[in-house]
Amino acid sequence: MAAPALVALAHGSRDPRSAATIGALVDEVTKLRPDLTVEKAFLELSRPGFQTVVDRLVRKGHEEIVVVPLLLTQAYHAKVDVPRAVAEATARHPGLKITTSRILGLEAQFLEILDQRMREALKAARVRELDALVLAGAGSSDAVANQSVARLARLWGTHHRLPVTAAFASASPPSTGEAVRAFRAEGRRHIAVASLFLAPGFLPDRARELALEAGAVAVSDPLGAHPELARSVLARYAVGAVELVPV
Repeated sequence: MAAPALVALAHGSRDPRSAATIGALVDEVTKLRPDLTVEKAFLELSRPGFQTVVDRLVRKGHEEIVVVPLLLTQAYHAKVDVPRAVAEATARHPGLKITTSRILGLEAQFLEILDQRMREALKAARVRELDALVLAGAGSSDAVANQSVARLARLWGTHHRLPVTAAFASASPPSTGEAVRAFRAEGRRHIAVASLFLAPGFLPDRARELALEAGAVAVSDPLGAHPELARSVLARYAVGAVELVPV
């Protein structure tokens, strides 16, 4: 029996750079597991849509699918949009088995990716010293989702022995600009901002703009199609695939 197909499900964006980055991440997953059927899909704004991908997999004869949500926090998209999309697909294809894995989330090992992106940003800006860091996430009306970003920020700060604060591009204060200005009010002048986003788009761009306006010396790029993220996608898939095995 063939292994379940893997659908890496992202939110989607009008910014074409976002879909391209998600596609590159899925390519990394495929390189690691060329034996699997791996597809990218989007909830909205980008193509292919999730229902389109499911329909295509069913036509090809797939009877089992593991959906891996490419989401960093357990907020509205994870709690509402993804289950709704999966329920619709299941209703449209009786007999199709679909399980949804845990979201990609915020793993401690992702700090290594943040560090790599930050080194790249500091090199480009010719900055050699820092006295504060800001970890910029998308932001949510869900306090628990924001707290997960704040926890990762504290862990990152402990690792580097620097003061770190979490900031958000929408829905929750502080903004990246506010976070940078707060550090500058303490007399700190070498403040860098790390972009805790999977891919480029409006929110990362806004976070960058506000940070630089406030005096940040460098802003890193989003996490992007990093092999560590691809390995995490496969780890989520493996757990989901086990859940499809009859007991």
